Amino acid sequence: MKDKFTQMTTDPIPGLITSLAVPTIISMLITAFYNIADTYFVGKINTQATAAVGIAFSVMAIIQALGFFFGHGSGNYISRKLGAKDTASAEKMASTGFFCALIVGALVTLFGLLFLSPLSKALGSTPTILPYTEKYLGIVLLGAPFMAASLVLNNQMRFQGNAVYAMVGITVGAVINIGLDPLLIFTFGLGISGAAIATVASQVCSFLLLLAMERRGNNIRICWRNFTPTLSMLQEIVQGGTPSLFRQGLSSVATICLNHSAGFYGDAAIAGMSIVTRICAFINSFVIGFGQGFQPVCGFNYGAKIYSRVKEGFWFCVRVGSLFLLVCAVVGFIAAPEIIEAFRKGDPEVIRIGTNALRWQLVSLPLCAWIVLCNMMLQTIRKPIPATILAASRQGMFFIPLIWILPAFFGLKGVEITPAIADVCSALLAIPLTRKVLLEMK
Repeated sequence: MKDKFTQMTTDPIPGLITSLAVPTIISMLITAFYNIADTYFVGKINTQATAAVGIAFSVMAIIQALGFFFGHGSGNYISRKLGAKDTASAEKMASTGFFCALIVGALVTLFGLLFLSPLSKALGSTPTILPYTEKYLGIVLLGAPFMAASLVLNNQMRFQGNAVYAMVGITVGAVINIGLDPLLIFTFGLGISGAAIATVASQVCSFLLLLAMERRGNNIRICWRNFTPTLSMLQEIVQGGTPSLFRQGLSSVATICLNHSAGFYGDAAIAGMSIVTRICAFINSFVIGFGQGFQPVCGFNYGAKIYSRVKEGFWFCVRVGSLFLLVCAVVGFIAAPEIIEAFRKGDPEVIRIGTNALRWQLVSLPLCAWIVLCNMMLQTIRKPIPATILAASRQGMFFIPLIWILPAFFGLKGVEITPAIADVCSALLAIPLTRKVLLEMK
């Protein structure tokens, strides 16, 4: 790891972060794209199927939350230990995070299938959407252990500065999913079940390929003998991964609340808001990928006590991310009707609701770069309290209360404007939380 340490602590920041970020951006964009692919192809079936995929997305967000919890919790620790040249501790953490995620993912599958029908109703399924949700979710739950463990492997490789290996595993899985979707849905006539099978198949392929990639290069090897779920190791995972768990977990709760609030205005409202959620997730994946390129640089240099490089990298990413989102917001605002129509052509109500919601969301989109990168830096340098507060703020402190309050005053318009207002509030909260930490790094 000596060469990696030298690279992380001496190479020019812009070029270093960009080189690390390109593979993670590709991974994030492709992952988000194949989430959009499910929505796109299922949208060719009917409005209820489109809404069902949006409803099931909240469960996938929970699985992702668990994967990021163990992946970021172990990965943050690994990067700091490699920066401090303590490879033995990093190796134990890598195996511990991986096997914990695999076990927890299997438990999600078990309990999800046991309570499939009540779970589908609790997520916001209307009577007309429920049959589609049960078909899709019942299959998707089978992939929970593979999805959670894949996210751990992906993040651990990133935090070691080996993002290219992580990119290969995620990219191949996404390509498989995109290829299988039309084949299973239309050619074999499996409908929404075909979309779910394609998703699970892609997750299993990604898992197997990431395991193979983990044994290449200078990646830390995963092995059972290094699985050491001691109290101290689990505490490190909890402290490093809790912000991700809150961020992703509350995102799932927020999606459920959104489905319930939108469901009051019909299936078209659920379908329209589901499409907008996927589109914005796709755009934001660039910033998240760019921030993930910053995280190993942040972890190595913070562990080596080179704080000037941490701050330089942070501000570089904020500038680039904000500029990118501003361009996307302008283009998306102009082309909003055409974008929504591409997902649900022939349903004017879905197009109308989706267009309005997308435009409101794009107004606040450039602020997301600041929110995401503040949270990533706080989490990586092990500031669990401010990182957790910020991670919980957008969905928990602002979105969830607003999604119940605003529709009572503004009707459907209240549902459409809630995400934008939540973004503004979170961006304002990030200022004092991050400023204090930046001043401490002298």
